[in-house]
Amino acid sequence: MSFNVIFLAPGQGAQSVGMGKCWFDASPAARAIFEEANDIAHFDGGHTLSQLCFAGPAERLNQTDVSQPALLVCGIACHAALVEQHGEIQISGALGLSLGEYTALTLAGAFSWQDALRLVLIRGRLMQQAAVASQGGMVALIGADEDKANAVCRSAAQGGVLVPANFNAPGQIVLSGDAAACDRACSEASAMGLRASKLTVAGAFHSPLMAPAAQEMAKALANVELKPLNCPVWSNVTGKPHAMNDAASVRRLLVDQLVQPVRWDACCADMIAWRASKELDGICKVYELAPGTVLRGLMRRIHKGTEVITHDSIAETQNAKS
Repeated sequence: MSFNVIFLAPGQGAQSVGMGKCWFDASPAARAIFEEANDIAHFDGGHTLSQLCFAGPAERLNQTDVSQPALLVCGIACHAALVEQHGEIQISGALGLSLGEYTALTLAGAFSWQDALRLVLIRGRLMQQAAVASQGGMVALIGADEDKANAVCRSAAQGGVLVPANFNAPGQIVLSGDAAACDRACSEASAMGLRASKLTVAGAFHSPLMAPAAQEMAKALANVELKPLNCPVWSNVTGKPHAMNDAASVRRLLVDQLVQPVRWDACCADMIAWRASKELDGICKVYELAPGTVLRGLMRRIHKGTEVITHDSIAETQNAKS
């Protein structure tokens, strides 16, 4: 059976102990992905990537240098299992949240999944190092639009760094910056009638505090061949599709993504409009790759009319076939 799919790939925060185990057990194709990834990725303590995915410990899996490659491999393995089970899948488009943009670009043929994994291993390590060096944080704002988020940042920064980092969905924005500015942001948000809460994260991702990681990531990307895309992939930075045949632009935007906000709501809104313009509504399914169901939840806030089929478990896949 052949059918059209738009894939959504989750980012950091979707990881959980046990992720991908159902696919490893049920699919030889997924198992092969994990086994090869074990040979590529090496972590302190001798743990393999699959061991950390399936059994944790959670404290190690949640660290940036592990969670990022783990999420990429889990998504690629899930895709391999879906192809194995369904037969031919025509990918009409792909979107990935932050780290997930590498998964999306892999599905679109920009680079092999092995090269993507090597890049993400570097990305995770660099971001972890920048986080430790900068001692920053992140704050979730509920009920804010972009203007209100910027107002909180202006009031709370006080000479430090504080910027919008993630536009996840209408009324759901994450700020990123200096730890002290994040503390002040909670008070400022409350005074403006907004709900705010500090996130348990390693550092100030998608902010200028990630500049050292961005500089080194540019070097890593320069050493990997990028091929023309075979389907649209939406850029987190612009909220629009990447240029299909411009490797330099893709590289630049992947570097910019580390220090600029992730505009996930804009990516999804543009994809929905594009899907309608191509008359793919009802024809092209929207699939969320494992792990988790985070992106389905965000889509309900962005556009309730867009159904997202998740593949965090075998049972959900069986339901999607019916």
